[in-house]
Amino acid sequence: MSRIIIATLILMSVIFMLAMIGMAEEQKSVSNPYEVKTEGAKSMDLFNDGKIRLVIRCDDVGFCHAANMAFKKIAEEGCVSAVSLLVNTPWLDEAVEILKEHPEISVGVHTCLNSEWVPYRWGPVLPVNQVPTLVDEWGKFFPTRKMLMEHNPNVDEVEKEVRAQIDLALRKGLKISYIDHHMSAAVQTPEMKERFVKVAKEYGFVISRWFGERDEINIYNAEPKRKLAVLIKGIKNLSEPGLYIIVCHPGLNQPEMAVLKDVNPTGPPNMSAHREAEAMALCSPKLKKVIKQKNIEIIGYDLLKERFLDKMIEPY
Repeated sequence: MSRIIIATLILMSVIFMLAMIGMAEEQKSVSNPYEVKTEGAKSMDLFNDGKIRLVIRCDDVGFCHAANMAFKKIAEEGCVSAVSLLVNTPWLDEAVEILKEHPEISVGVHTCLNSEWVPYRWGPVLPVNQVPTLVDEWGKFFPTRKMLMEHNPNVDEVEKEVRAQIDLALRKGLKISYIDHHMSAAVQTPEMKERFVKVAKEYGFVISRWFGERDEINIYNAEPKRKLAVLIKGIKNLSEPGLYIIVCHPGLNQPEMAVLKDVNPTGPPNMSAHREAEAMALCSPKLKKVIKQKNIEIIGYDLLKERFLDKMIEPY
């Protein structure tokens, strides 16, 4: 076999291996479209007392009626200490009434700049003519972060919409302690992130995941029938003192939610079954039992805001 043929085969093998590695890394990076990258996060022992503390955060409350009812069940029967609220949806008022019945749960604004579900679409709080670079021809948010960035969102418009969503939550009479970002759409560039942090500081809010919360338990990708087992195992495996976080997306497997499809290719096709399983896991007596056995303290962001507002550190 000639040297040219051998060299060509070696080159083709190297290219194939690099392509496979690239595909694996891409799949890893998008396996959970709701995941926030926390590599390099600085772990802080805020309380310095050797205890394990845990924030249990429910995202996308206000999304729809099924999401609200799932959260209501968790608030009454299960374990939750923080709720990230979507305010730019038709189901906001229902969510607000539920939250007002549970002041023990800290409330955050789940700032939103994308609308990933079909056929259910939502848009900005502001009039669309004030945020033209953030919306499509129908005045709705773009489905994905990628599409948003392809349309060159104006940073001033991003900041205005984030502020408008916070102001709406405050006008509804909610006590807000923190903010975060739906699918990270509001912090896609350094400039957008800078504005996001500026807004949080001006309002006196903390930012979820900015206290070194360790995200070591992820049930998003677990099959619905295994979510509780994965959650219990993760809790049992917590051994080092410090602050941890679990982020869940509760819902009910009802027609209202089951009919929706996630535009993101990595979203689970049976999304409503996944979300109901997460809700039921948070309501399980087994969860409460293992938390008690481990002597884990469940806390929310009200406490972190009150005691450690000046301790926030950018996690990524």
